[in-house]
Amino acid sequence: MTGAGRLQLLAALAIAVCFAGALRAAEVRAKADVTCQPTGEPLQYDCTIRLTQARTGAPLTDVTMMVGADMPSMPMMHNVRPMKATAGRESGSYEARLDLEMTGDWALRIDLTGKVRDRVVKVLRFEEDRVGPATASAKPPSEHKR
Repeated sequence: MTGAGRLQLLAALAIAVCFAGALRAAEVRAKADVTCQPTGEPLQYDCTIRLTQARTGAPLTDVTMMVGADMPSMPMMHNVRPMKATAGRESGSYEARLDLEMTGDWALRIDLTGKVRDRVVKVLRFEEDRVGPATASAKPPSEHKR
C-alpha cells in the first residue's frame, strides 16, 4: 500500500470512529420529570428537573441543560428566554427559576447538550399558588423534539 493509500485509510477510519461516537450519543434519549413550586413572588417558580435515560432509568449527569418556555396558545407572544439550569443535590437533578409573564399553560423546552443531545418538552399549568398538569388541549403530540 502506498503512503497516500495509508493516509486515506487512516482518514476513513478516523471519520468512522467519530461518526460511531456521535451515533452512540444520539441513541441516548432523555426522560424529564419536572416539578415546580411558586416562590412567593408573583409569577416566579422554582423548578426541579430530574433527568434519566429513557431506556434504563439511570440518572443523566454531566449534561448542560437550558430551560426556556412559551405558551402553546400564544407561542409568539409569551415566551421565556432559555436559561442555564444548575446541578441539584441528587444525581441527575437540576434546578431552574422561571419568571413567567402570566399564569396558564406553559411548554417548558429542556435542551440538553454534552454527552447527551436531546430536547424534551413538558407542558404544565402554572397558577399563582400551584403548578399542575396542563389542560388536555395544551399538551404537545410528543415530548421529544430533535
